[in-house]
Amino acid sequence: MARRLEAGDAAGNWVPTRRDCLAALAGTIAGAGGATAIAPRAARGDEADLLATVQVPPARVSADTLPSLVTRPGAPPITDWPAWLVARQRLRAEWLGLLGPWHVDPVDDSFTVLREEAAEGHVRRLVSYRSEPDETVEAWLLEPDSPPRGPLPAVAVFHPTVAESIDEVAGIAGRPERSTGVDLVRRGFVVLAPRCCLWNTSPDHRLDTAGSVARLAARHPGATGMRKMLHDASRCIDILTAVPRVDRTRLGAFGHSLGAKEVLYLAAFDERVRATVFSEGGIGIGFSNWHDPWYLGAQAKAPGFGHDHHELLALVVPRALVILAGEAGPGAADGDRSWPYVARALEVARLGREPPRLGLFNHRQGHALPPEALGLAARWLETFLAAA
Repeated sequence: MARRLEAGDAAGNWVPTRRDCLAALAGTIAGAGGATAIAPRAARGDEADLLATVQVPPARVSADTLPSLVTRPGAPPITDWPAWLVARQRLRAEWLGLLGPWHVDPVDDSFTVLREEAAEGHVRRLVSYRSEPDETVEAWLLEPDSPPRGPLPAVAVFHPTVAESIDEVAGIAGRPERSTGVDLVRRGFVVLAPRCCLWNTSPDHRLDTAGSVARLAARHPGATGMRKMLHDASRCIDILTAVPRVDRTRLGAFGHSLGAKEVLYLAAFDERVRATVFSEGGIGIGFSNWHDPWYLGAQAKAPGFGHDHHELLALVVPRALVILAGEAGPGAADGDRSWPYVARALEVARLGREPPRLGLFNHRQGHALPPEALGLAARWLETFLAAA
């Protein structure tokens, strides 16, 4: 069975991963100085080009609109990676508390093929699997039809709020420019596109926010909608790791709008995801409808909430995440105003050895996925999911 999302111990405390422990050890050695110090690694090749593109601060936008995660009033500054790992433990536990209690009995990672179709350059399979012991999810599994040449990188693609749900990203219905799964499978990725739980309360898979909220409250009292979406997104990664052609060390996530909200939490809490594209999801809690009951609920607008999503970006570090922003127009959620979230997380990233792999690409074309943005997203995933 694939490794599950590390949600903490029985008391809800964060449990450091082996990667965290090794990183802390490396940071301790580096902080000791002298001949044993480990110098930060510089970005190379296409990685450097990409980072130079997405790490340019917009004019007249200050990071001071958000509190720093490394310099906090009344507390010693965080100046090295081991100190950040201690703060990260606390921050992660706080966010899991905000998302609400969660317990689901484990299920296996098998899936059933419901339908198989040949498409241009790939094979498309409609599959189903269990997200909870008594709940199933349907997803499109797209695989290149080329002969196997070793394990392939894989991307979980999360659909936006459209009636077609998974059919649009798989290129079956909806707008062709949003068939992101097809674009990625043609580039050599295995793609799994799961249907969001908001479409999972009726046999004909129609959007039903009220029914989804009621179902969650009955099954998991006290849990937020984002806690359910995080669980389901992590189950999607479990299933990807069970696909025979997939390289389990090269897993990514892509989401637009609603899908972006899902991949932000997935990337923050599931360390199997190495590279993420967050497109027009509204990175700031005040930028979008995060307060709706199928996301974070009323607490997101409550006085004294005291949290925002630069903290989740910092939890992603040192893995890679880029925000695609549309700036203005109907539905546009991200733009230059999103930069402070990146800037605060970059302060954390620069404490580590790896080059900071966070950024913002503002295509300024509204709540859309224009070709230039899709091209950069594909390069981002290709670069940061490249074989070691």
